[in-house]
Amino acid sequence: MKKTIILGVTGLILAGGLLWVASTPNQGDMAGHSMTPPDTSEIAQGAAIVQVALPAELSEQAQMGKRAFEAVCADCHGANAAGRNGVAPPLIHKTYEPSHHGDYAFLAAVRNGVRSHHWDFGDMPPIEGLTDADVANVVAYVRALQRENGID
Repeated sequence: MKKTIILGVTGLILAGGLLWVASTPNQGDMAGHSMTPPDTSEIAQGAAIVQVALPAELSEQAQMGKRAFEAVCADCHGANAAGRNGVAPPLIHKTYEPSHHGDYAFLAAVRNGVRSHHWDFGDMPPIEGLTDADVANVVAYVRALQRENGID
């Protein structure tokens, strides 16, 4: 009986480990990725990485998302999601276009954090204090900014 339990638990641990390894990006594989970020060596530490054009109007949902973004996300990702050099990447960048990072990727990043794989700013920790609805609003805001900047 004990052997069966031990074998079952060991199997679950191994399966979980294999799933984690399979879902984790390999830094070597990303080196030639087609969405290589720009060289930021000429940008001051903490400065905006990209220039962001603002939409003339935001939907009600995007307005709520803007408030949540400014309260929780802007310290790292910068005003209007322009990124902060040496801190966090711009979300207004082709790397985060919907066809590459769907809306769920933002929710997963908030819930679980993200291992660094497109940029060299380090890992993003999970973010506390945002509900799924808050994240949906933030995504609406980011997508509105992206569309205004030709990313869709």
